[in-house]
Amino acid sequence: MKKVFYTAIIMAFIMSSCTSKSSQSNEDDHGNDHEHPTEEASKEHEGHSMEKETATESGSNAKSPHTSAMAMVEGAHVHIDYSSPRVRGRVVFGGLVAYDEVWVSGAHRATWLDTNKELLINGVVLPKGKYGLFTIPGKEKWTIILNKNWDQHGADEYSIDDDVMRFIVAPEELPETKEELTYTVTRADNGGDISLEWEKVRVSFDFKVND
Repeated sequence: MKKVFYTAIIMAFIMSSCTSKSSQSNEDDHGNDHEHPTEEASKEHEGHSMEKETATESGSNAKSPHTSAMAMVEGAHVHIDYSSPRVRGRVVFGGLVAYDEVWVSGAHRATWLDTNKELLINGVVLPKGKYGLFTIPGKEKWTIILNKNWDQHGADEYSIDDDVMRFIVAPEELPETKEELTYTVTRADNGGDISLEWEKVRVSFDFKVND
């Protein structure tokens, strides 16, 4: 009788052990099956996020494309390098661009002017070289600034101590909205003209080549 009882206990133990292993095996299989799709889904999600961020960065760059304006004026090569933002339905001056504050006169890195000859601007000699072109927009007047520190992001590092010259110009109202910020360098009778047009504002100043 005892032998039968012990045999029954041993058989029950063996059956219980087999059932436990089978159950654990099933759980492991399920876990692995679940883990791999999650990892793949995670990779796929990361890929989509990266594509979205890249597309956003690309789109952001396209909103203010890098461009330039230049002309040969009496043997002087005058070159302006800038990024050109768009209006895109916004109030620009007095809104996006604050009045009475130093503005980079473009987007991203500082707008700069380069000349290979001395220029005479507003009665002051500008030595040949490269200069940051900043402005202070206002309703009735704009301040044009040429600054030694041409290589900077926006106006983050702007210092009045580096100004080479400042002068005042009166803004003109354009008959139609100018969607993209546009600089032009043109030849005139006795020298040249540099102008900035954006939204419904135009500002410009003359220069002569200092022989």
